Amino acid sequence: MALLEIKNLHVSVGDREILKGINLSLNGGEVHAVMGPNGTGKSTLSNVIAGRAGYDVTQGEVLLDGKDVFAMAADERARAGIFLAFQYPVEIPGVSTSSFLKTAINAKRRAAGQKEIDAMEFLKLVKAKTKALGMADDMIKRPLNVGFSGGEKKRAEVLQMTLLEPRVAILDETDSGLDIDALKVVSDGVNALRREDRAFLVITHYQRLLDYIVPDHVHVLVNGRIAASGGKELALELEAEGYAKYQGAAA
Repeated sequence: MALLEIKNLHVSVGDREILKGINLSLNGGEVHAVMGPNGTGKSTLSNVIAGRAGYDVTQGEVLLDGKDVFAMAADERARAGIFLAFQYPVEIPGVSTSSFLKTAINAKRRAAGQKEIDAMEFLKLVKAKTKALGMADDMIKRPLNVGFSGGEKKRAEVLQMTLLEPRVAILDETDSGLDIDALKVVSDGVNALRREDRAFLVITHYQRLLDYIVPDHVHVLVNGRIAASGGKELALELEAEGYAKYQGAAA
């Protein structure tokens, strides 16, 4: 059984159909990359899986460990192990990064019937993880994402992912706006989390991210449909030739 299975997924916003029958199967240990031009439905796919409001699922299903994702609220999906790294992380004034992280960790622990993490254990854990990600110690004292640079915001998301240890991690254009140094730090954090009981869905425009997070499978999403699938060499082809030849196949 696949860890995450997407079956004939159709999604609309208002009277416009965005996704037109997506089928994807992610097994444990795999990294799947979804590439495609702007406006083709890539972010819609990630948002629908994570539970963001405003989308109408008209047909199909998404299963996590065989369980119906659409029967869960967004917070239930997160506790069940779905993690979404946003293209543009939200700023939350008045909430420190450390408070946010501790609350998220304890919500997941409670859902699993585990004891909540205490203050000393939390600080020790976070200090080790921030050091590995090249984050300043005082960063977690600051309000979540407020005044953070683009690279800091993405590091903070990888820190969240590292601490929450999701079953499925979805990266929605996490390379957007990053310089090469920040991209490498983020990619190293992702690669450190690769293991046989976890899957990644990496959504990106550009092949450069896939130099650092090497995918097992690459899918071309055009006009709301998967137009082609292949190995990592497909990403190199797209970088060189673009999406034009797939437009007709997905129409």
